[in-house]
Amino acid sequence: MSLHCMSLLYLFISMYIYHYLIKFSTSTHQETSQVTTLGCGGMILCTAINHCLCDGIGTSQFLHAWAELTRKPESELSTMPFHWRHVLKPREPAQVKFHHAGYTGPNPTPQVDLLKFIQSQPVVPVSFAFTPSHVLRLKKHCVPSLKCTSFETVAAHTWRSWIRSLNQSLPSKLIVKLLFSVNVRAIVDLPQGYYGNGFLLACADSTVEELVEGNLRHGVKLVQEAKVRLKDKEYIRSMVDLLEDKTVKTDLSTSLVISQWSKLGLEEVDFGEGKPLHMGPLTSDIYCLFLPVTGDANAVRVLVSVPESMVERFQYHMNESWQGKEENGNHHDVQHHNENGFF
Repeated sequence: MSLHCMSLLYLFISMYIYHYLIKFSTSTHQETSQVTTLGCGGMILCTAINHCLCDGIGTSQFLHAWAELTRKPESELSTMPFHWRHVLKPREPAQVKFHHAGYTGPNPTPQVDLLKFIQSQPVVPVSFAFTPSHVLRLKKHCVPSLKCTSFETVAAHTWRSWIRSLNQSLPSKLIVKLLFSVNVRAIVDLPQGYYGNGFLLACADSTVEELVEGNLRHGVKLVQEAKVRLKDKEYIRSMVDLLEDKTVKTDLSTSLVISQWSKLGLEEVDFGEGKPLHMGPLTSDIYCLFLPVTGDANAVRVLVSVPESMVERFQYHMNESWQGKEENGNHHDVQHHNENGFF
């Protein structure tokens, strides 16, 4: 496949985000795929997978298995699938021993509903590519007093920038939340090859005032504390029991939701025609994806949709930490998408 003829292997994965948002009907398909062959020799693979079937790790496992069998139809799969859902069944009776801030009861009456505000206007997908040097500059806001991972740093920075960019005056004491997926397979001893939903949503929360006026270190520490809670097996089981209550809903009224896809190996999926030159999902309202950057395993691409009125402010705050500091006048590379999510 020649780059000179602009051939593309474009892996474009669109998942129905979060199982609690799916409305089932008799016509609901668990998985749908479409392959478009391009005149230059490349192809576009679009896959929609119901989140009740699997999570991002399960999706990656499925796509790698599909690719393996396409290249070598007679071969044994390197990872055999396992989907016995009873390994995560709730306890009887339920034992909800902890407060789970990411969830709310039936018929909540939020003080402010950012989700409705965002859904009431046109949104534009925007993309930010964070190189290792950009991430290092963000981390310097936290060290030496706080050691942090790249995910913790970029997640806190994105959450803080998102709140600062919203086009309305938020009450200073309003509690805003960052929900992000955490893989709990190893903690609850799920079998190798389990491709169902083996994640839970961690929740970091803060008042608007503390998040916006505080430094990045404050946000990073909140993300770290949320991650630590999901290392406790009893806390995880408590959340599983809570989610069995069908009246419990994820609190999306003042939340940004981040899914970490940059370490799933999706950029390595090869159906025999080469690895993808680009991959990514469709995004909507409050959902933000961290995606791999082709050719740089240590970089991350942040993809999120924001209201048109918010794009410039969001770009400014996302770039603020290094604007004017790049050598040779090279500024942070921000890629804008049009409304359909394609370049």
